[in-house]
Amino acid sequence: MLQRLTKLNYLMQETLLGLRRGGWMNWAAISTVTVLLFLFGVNLQASWQLERLLNQFGSQLEVSVYLQEAAEPTAIQASVAALPEVASVAIVPREEAWASLVKDLGVADIAAATDQLNGNPLVDELRVQVREAEAVASLAQRLEKLPGVDTVQYLAEAVQRLEQLNRGFRWLSVSVTTLLTLTAIAVITTTIRLIVMARRREIEVMQLVGATTGWIYFPFILQGLAFGVAGAAIAWGLLGAVQQFLRSLLTQQADFIQFLAQGLALTAAEQTLLTLILLGFGGSVGLLGSLLAVRRFAVR
Repeated sequence: MLQRLTKLNYLMQETLLGLRRGGWMNWAAISTVTVLLFLFGVNLQASWQLERLLNQFGSQLEVSVYLQEAAEPTAIQASVAALPEVASVAIVPREEAWASLVKDLGVADIAAATDQLNGNPLVDELRVQVREAEAVASLAQRLEKLPGVDTVQYLAEAVQRLEQLNRGFRWLSVSVTTLLTLTAIAVITTTIRLIVMARRREIEVMQLVGATTGWIYFPFILQGLAFGVAGAAIAWGLLGAVQQFLRSLLTQQADFIQFLAQGLALTAAEQTLLTLILLGFGGSVGLLGSLLAVRRFAVR
């Protein structure tokens, strides 16, 4: 046990010593990783927020379900409300719809207009609001198959545009994340290589006295891990500051801007997930970059 503690203490001292001797190279690595992880965090938050805003907007889209004349609106309403995609269902009686239409047309005498058309030409309607915009198309197909339903109408083009925008942003998010990952690994690898080269004489002495390859290069691996974690911590702090600034700025604006501010706010679960992702991503990038750097020297 004492021997293990001694080895651990030695590794920590060597890691701290390497960090102190790294000088400006340490700052170059940490600052670069900070910038990359900050951009990654902005991209990740934007993807969450855009998806939430799209869902909020999509939930305002109504699906109009026109019933057959002999259908019972209350029974069909219960069946529709039981569907998991449905947020709410409201019945619009044919009389109410006809009165609203006649009023919009500027006709004052509703009875005369009704008599002229031999009765109310409209049917009972269900106005359905969905939970997510992506579910509108599939929900409309299911509603058309329900007994007593005549036709189903919704803004198909608007829904398709929302789905295309969401898919496009997801692909953009994946592309940017991949590019940032490769760049961060390259920065860490280059920095660790420079640090190893700066201490090559000490490494040669350790090799001469019989130190193993793992024992020599493991502190450099820990340095890369420290770069990634430090960059992630700073990036997380910057993201929090920017998020707070935007929220305070938008809440002072008009109602629509305040609606956007609510969409920009992250939930507690998303805040925790963002922290874990940044730390995990930063640590993984630092670890992988340092492994690639020391491998070049270790295999010689």
